[in-house]
Amino acid sequence: MSNILYPNVYVDSIFDISLEKLKKLKIRALIIDLDNTLTEWNSNIIASEIEEWFEQIKDEGFKACILSNNGEERVVKVADKLGIPYIPKAAKPRRKSFYKAMALLESSAKETAVIGDQVFTDVLGGNRAGLFTILVVPINRKEFMGTKISRAMEYFVLRRFKNSKQDI
Repeated sequence: MSNILYPNVYVDSIFDISLEKLKKLKIRALIIDLDNTLTEWNSNIIASEIEEWFEQIKDEGFKACILSNNGEERVVKVADKLGIPYIPKAAKPRRKSFYKAMALLESSAKETAVIGDQVFTDVLGGNRAGLFTILVVPINRKEFMGTKISRAMEYFVLRRFKNSKQDI
C-alpha cells in the first residue's frame, strides 16, 4: 500500500495472525502495542489466551517486545509477566522507539512486524520505520480521551481501507 496510514494487514485480533504466513514473509520479530492490543486500556490483567499466544510465538521462534506510550511502571508489569522486553514512553509514531525495539530484538526492518490497534501511532510509526504493519480491532471501546479523538480521524482512514481487511 502506498498510503503511510494504511496497515499491510487488518485483522480482528492477534489470534487472527497466522504465524506461518509471517514466517513465509521472513518475519521473525514482533513489536507489539499494549493498550487495547494485548490488554484492555489501563489494565494489567492479561487474559490466559494472550499468555498462551505468547508461549506459542516463542515456541515458533519469534522474538517479541512491547512498545508503549505508557509509563514504565505499568508496562513492566505486563512485560515481566509475559517474559519479554519492553520500551515505555515510546512517543509513537516517532521512529526512534521502533528502531530501539529492533535493536533489542536484534532484527532488521525487513524481518520485523508491528502489531497495534491505532492507525496514528502503531501503523504510522511502523510504516515510517519501514516495518510490516498489522492493525487489530481494539479489544475494548474504553480508552484514553486523546485516543478517542484519534479514533474519530481513524474512521475516515479506515473507511477507505476496510474493504481490504484480511487475515494473515
